[in-house]
Amino acid sequence: MNEPLITNDATILGILMLILGLVFYTSGLDHPFWKKFYQFVPALLVCYFLPSILKATGLIDPSQSRLYFMASRYLLPAALVLLTISVDLKEMIKLGPKALIMFFTGTVGIMLGGPLTILIFKNVYPELVAGDTWQGMTTIAGSWIGGGANQAAMKEVFEVGDGLFSKMVTVDIIVGNIWLGFLIAGVAVTKILDRKLKADASSIETLKKKMETFQASISRIPSLTDLMKVLMVGFACTGFAHLGSDLLVPFLTDNFPWLANYSLLSGFFWLVVIATTFGVILSFTKLRELEGVGASRMGRAFVYILVATIGMNMDILAIIYNPGLFLLGFTWIIFHVLLLWIVAKLIKAPYFFIAVGSTANVGGAASAPIIASEFHPALAPVGVLMAVMGYVVGTYGALVCGWLMQWVAG
Repeated sequence: MNEPLITNDATILGILMLILGLVFYTSGLDHPFWKKFYQFVPALLVCYFLPSILKATGLIDPSQSRLYFMASRYLLPAALVLLTISVDLKEMIKLGPKALIMFFTGTVGIMLGGPLTILIFKNVYPELVAGDTWQGMTTIAGSWIGGGANQAAMKEVFEVGDGLFSKMVTVDIIVGNIWLGFLIAGVAVTKILDRKLKADASSIETLKKKMETFQASISRIPSLTDLMKVLMVGFACTGFAHLGSDLLVPFLTDNFPWLANYSLLSGFFWLVVIATTFGVILSFTKLRELEGVGASRMGRAFVYILVATIGMNMDILAIIYNPGLFLLGFTWIIFHVLLLWIVAKLIKAPYFFIAVGSTANVGGAASAPIIASEFHPALAPVGVLMAVMGYVVGTYGALVCGWLMQWVAG
């Protein structure tokens, strides 16, 4: 790449924030064009795509920027804490077993779909899955089970090169959002799909009332003190997560060097795990009430900044030069979809649980509330809660998937 036009990270961050602001502004407009546009093109996809144009046009060179490092090391752990602090395990149980079954079905579909995809193409088109392809696919697993945070974790843990990561991010975004588009389209025919599944969707109405009551009981206009508490919790936990990682990795390296075979000596891995654990622990304390003043919204804002920094690393021309990788992606997502539909048919789960369960995996915290609110605005927190589960299990599930793909790839 020639010398980029813009090299100042502060300027690049300003442009990225301008892009995010415009996307959110236009997606909220009550205008026929924008309503129709975002009906077919998810806002999340736009938040990935527009920053990638900066790289494609030569305006910036992501390899010279420290923004991804900043977002992944500081905003990412804070986001994990603020997203997981809102987990209400009692409420998750009250959602009923079908909701959780569909969520974990989606997770298992991705965990098994990755190695099965490699196994298929290893016998049909071995060149496509040769070399470090499996490593790149671990970043997709992180994204599809959890989200951008877990994707970044897999990049660091499995030491995925920037070039391969750029291609895999493109596969992840395009394939994932095509499926997201189908899920959104399915909302309009929910009753038809429920009849095909022979599902009783009456529980969704009860769920709506519960969530409306829950929102009303905790929501309030945040004061400056409230916002500072949210930031305190997020970044204090991030600081201690860094400290824990810095202490733990040398200890494990000296005493358990064999853990390197399982990518468990990565400082970034322990940073993410410790931050997530802090969030889960704090969810059992009064600090979980910070959700009422927007803790998870702040966390999602951090995730969107991470999304933009990942997007600026995306190679939008990759689909032209690497069509085989997209074939891998579509094959992989098919395993996820088939398993979801089979299990939903067996347990007679409503389409709502399929859509939100799938999006909580493939789309994460940024997309699951969007899908849930398509059914009813009061159900948006359900998407958040399920997506938070994705963040909690995302790192662990993606690691297992990565190890399976490494084993299958040989």
